[in-house]
Amino acid sequence: MFDTICTLPLQSDLFAQVIHPSEPLFAVGLSSGHVQAYKLPSDADAIDSASQDSSESPTKTTNLINGHGSAPLTSSLRRSSSASVSESGLGSIDTIWSTKRHKGSCRCLTFSHDGDICYSAGTDGLVKSFMTETGKVVGKFAIPGVRDTDAPSVLHALSPQALLLGTDSGILYLLDTRQGGKEIVSKASQTWNPHGEEHINALVPLPASEASTSGFPKQWVTVGGSTLAVTDLRKGTIATSEDQEIELTSVSLVQGLKKGGTSVGEKVLVGQGDGVVSLWEKGVWDDLDERMVVDRSGLSIESLVEVPFGFGSGKLKMDERLVAAGLEDGRVRFLRIGRNGVLNDMDAKHDEIDGVVGLGFDIEGRMISGGGQTVKVWTEAKGLPGGGRSAGTKHDLSSDEDEDEDDSDMEDSSDQDEKPKARRKKRKGNKGKDKPGGKALDFSF
Repeated sequence: MFDTICTLPLQSDLFAQVIHPSEPLFAVGLSSGHVQAYKLPSDADAIDSASQDSSESPTKTTNLINGHGSAPLTSSLRRSSSASVSESGLGSIDTIWSTKRHKGSCRCLTFSHDGDICYSAGTDGLVKSFMTETGKVVGKFAIPGVRDTDAPSVLHALSPQALLLGTDSGILYLLDTRQGGKEIVSKASQTWNPHGEEHINALVPLPASEASTSGFPKQWVTVGGSTLAVTDLRKGTIATSEDQEIELTSVSLVQGLKKGGTSVGEKVLVGQGDGVVSLWEKGVWDDLDERMVVDRSGLSIESLVEVPFGFGSGKLKMDERLVAAGLEDGRVRFLRIGRNGVLNDMDAKHDEIDGVVGLGFDIEGRMISGGGQTVKVWTEAKGLPGGGRSAGTKHDLSSDEDEDEDDSDMEDSSDQDEKPKARRKKRKGNKGKDKPGGKALDFSF
């Protein structure tokens, strides 16, 4: 379904990856403390560049690491050499800026709701806010009560004034960004312990209610240790699940599903340390509703993200959604949510050794995966609509319910009798010392 169009080496291990909400930009946070921002080619750039006389713009060639070999680069950092360049994604990846932002590792990154500001959190006990376009720091926060054994694990901009920060010690802080400035601020507006002393692994906001006047979320779901919790901005933690007896590692919200009975058409997907993705009905937080076995060997689900509408349309109904799951063995697997199943023949391979800790899609539908000392950019494979590779090809689907399709080759993805495995250690707290890496590609001229 997706083809690799560029492999970008990093100078040290990737800890955080964040994708801009409205521009073809992404940023990475590294174990060395560096934060780097990149710009991908856009269709607008390609059209603008194609309208110019190519003879007036000399080109030079840089050897990119990708499946297509070298590609021509224009002397302009922000323009592609032709419209086809934007389609392939080659030739105009721009390193916007790179800086050593933290003395320790940069563990977390997030964009503001409009993408103008980016926030980073490091093991040096600091949260920094900076301009996305330039990297210029505009505010600093000292993580309240941070200890040598603690580290930031989750960062999310809830609104223009509120920043959520979770730590390995299990504390969830609400930071008021209006307190920021050039002076370091070390005060949290509120604190919670949604999982007791268990570390917080992932967070996803719940959509604002119809009665909301601001339009910004007031509630969110976290997973930490072996429980799921829901916290309200004003009421505190309002729900905690039963102990799932396995490490919960990642979380994502999927909307637009079929409504009926007790279903409201929204589910929270939770990746687990045993290769299972559990599905939770929104509003029913005591225990999971369904489970999907993504990897039967028990590899951890390190990242989860919904795939933009339009991909996999040949296999999805209108009220179904496609979700990508990054595994600790470097694979990306695709899950159909609705008639739940794993689309086995759509697997992508990010790396042979390192897990996929960063996964997302940019504004133009390109998948960006990150893990180890590598970031890869992917585009939809050419072929049939929905990513089909050849005429008559039918996706190999693993499903426990597949109406209107032949079930003879289906594999049950619901394995209720499978015994839970021992809980895993902290994912982000046991990375060890920074690893040396190769020199990052510099696309600036």
